[in-house]
Amino acid sequence: MQALVIAAHGSHLNPDASDPTYAHADTVRETGAFDEVREAFWKEEPHFREVIRTLESEEVFVVPLFISEGYFTEQVIPRELRLEDWNPDKWDSDGTAASTVTLEATDVDKTVHYCGPVGTHDAMTDVIVQRAETVTEDSDVGAGFGLAVVGHGTERNENSAKAIEYHTERIREQGRFDEVEALFMDEEPEVDDVTDFFEAEDVVVVPLFIADGYHTQEDIPEDMGLTDDYRLGWDVPAEVDGHRIWYAGAVGTEGLMADVLLERAVDAGADVGDALEAVRNEVSLRDGGTSDSTSGPTTEAGD
Repeated sequence: MQALVIAAHGSHLNPDASDPTYAHADTVRETGAFDEVREAFWKEEPHFREVIRTLESEEVFVVPLFISEGYFTEQVIPRELRLEDWNPDKWDSDGTAASTVTLEATDVDKTVHYCGPVGTHDAMTDVIVQRAETVTEDSDVGAGFGLAVVGHGTERNENSAKAIEYHTERIREQGRFDEVEALFMDEEPEVDDVTDFFEAEDVVVVPLFIADGYHTQEDIPEDMGLTDDYRLGWDVPAEVDGHRIWYAGAVGTEGLMADVLLERAVDAGADVGDALEAVRNEVSLRDGGTSDSTSGPTTEAGD
């Protein structure tokens, strides 16, 4: 038997923070690829610390639903899961290359494949592009458009910016969009000045966050000038300094994220049969080529 554990942050303050985790878990669960699929959180129940001990499966694949390698993926999750012999060096990563480490949870006699975060997997590049398609309702969006990939950015974790820059460069190399830039909330170049970095009249802004919340639904829209008061909402697209800004909301709410979770597990050795194809087809059929796991920011901008 094999199990998938999706490890996410959760929130005591935002009741919707866990919604993407449960949605993606349900999508994977429906494929039947795993005997058990469980959600686990740092700030909500069920907690990281108990989840492995509630499973019947002998082989467990743990995929962190986080954007970057850092404190939570390298310290908190392995510690709370009680993974013996864990050390971040086992990932042998430069900040974006973590794949998987196989460890033993001997107190429950289980083999645990601890995977790198979804945010640094190559498949996340496709999800960012899909997010642009979703907000513009155009499966061919690209020519005539700029794309801004937005991260938090922090001096406390240099890998936070690395994940953003990694996917920005991969999308730039595709040549699909006229311009592609990495912007940040708390470091230069800042998303506040988004229109300064693009010549294209149309700019899609995709925040590389797992869930919509304070940053994506309040800070960023106001900082970019989409609205003076997030409680009043904003238009999509919104006119800012002679540009049309298509604000997409958190990338983690995109239905295709379930595909990235599966990709991580497959890379770690999980046998998922045709689940990857099933998820891609299901998302496409359900959403008509775009995801409706969230409508993204609209004129009713909630948490």
